[in-house]
Amino acid sequence: MGIYKDVMSTLVRVLAADNIDNSTKQSWQKLIDADLRSGGTGSSLSVRDKFDYDCCLYALLHRELESAQWDVLVAKYSTHKANKVGAIGRLVSRMVSPAPELFVYKALTAWAIPKLKGVQAGKRSTDMIVLPAEFYDMNTWDVAGSPERTRRNWRGGIHKRLEQLEEAAVIRATEVFDLEEIFVDAA
Repeated sequence: MGIYKDVMSTLVRVLAADNIDNSTKQSWQKLIDADLRSGGTGSSLSVRDKFDYDCCLYALLHRELESAQWDVLVAKYSTHKANKVGAIGRLVSRMVSPAPELFVYKALTAWAIPKLKGVQAGKRSTDMIVLPAEFYDMNTWDVAGSPERTRRNWRGGIHKRLEQLEEAAVIRATEVFDLEEIFVDAA
């Protein structure tokens, strides 16, 4: 039975399953659950059943994706702080770049945790990781003072590799989801 609408929203929901307790709902979940209660897709499933299914898909993806693919999805889309930070650390150790390790770490972290407009570290109550604005200043990423063009090339190469890895992970996750026939229009 198809209960999900599309790949990306399913990925976000499934990767959030490890950070959801059943006593409070995140705002996006309330919207999905309201649609389901009003007779929308999957309305025959209880909230607990949907959560259990999310957890099963989480475990399935973790098992079926290559470790680098899993880590790039967790780094980019998970809401679980510790899992996100752990995935970023594992990706840093896998990243091949002529840039120094500090640069690779900061470039990868800035990619996984983009700067949010209107949100400042420590200024707003949020359950998300919010980095200080200066973290995104590429001048702080290289203590050797390499030329700006070199730093831009390093950052571009790192981000390009991450985007390729993310694309491959989403393609593989889509294949897994399709085999499970989880989408509404799956027949």
